[in-house]
Amino acid sequence: MSHYQATVRWQRQEDEDFLSDKYSRAHHWEFDGGTVIPASSAPAIVPLPFSVAENVDPEEALLASLSSCHMLFFLAFAAKSGFVVDSYRDEVSGSLSKNARGKMAFSEITLHPHVQFSGDKKPSADDVEKLHARSHDYCFIANSLHPDIHISITPQEE
Repeated sequence: MSHYQATVRWQRQEDEDFLSDKYSRAHHWEFDGGTVIPASSAPAIVPLPFSVAENVDPEEALLASLSSCHMLFFLAFAAKSGFVVDSYRDEVSGSLSKNARGKMAFSEITLHPHVQFSGDKKPSADDVEKLHARSHDYCFIANSLHPDIHISITPQEE
């Protein structure tokens, strides 16, 4: 079993009126390797100026985590299959809506991977589909989530 940890830090500024809900949601995520990421609530959830639009919000981070996990498995499985991947880009998107319990949750997430291959052995469309299906099946993050997760594969360019 593996264990993971991150630190989330927020500090109220002295001039902020906390009880009137007029305080910044800006905070930082700190990771074990020393990386610090500026974070905030999404402006769609908490309006500006109490959110920081350029900071990463939890919803974006969840989508990026899912996409990253899927990609890392895809790269590993492609390499084991003898396919050379030159680039991988995913424009992941998700929708929030009320779930069966009436709570806001991601109801659907779609990965939009664009993969470029090179080398003598190129995967067929079926190979690519199987690599994505296997990657999705193995992705820890996907296995931890409950919305419908789709993979919209862009045909590779020749």
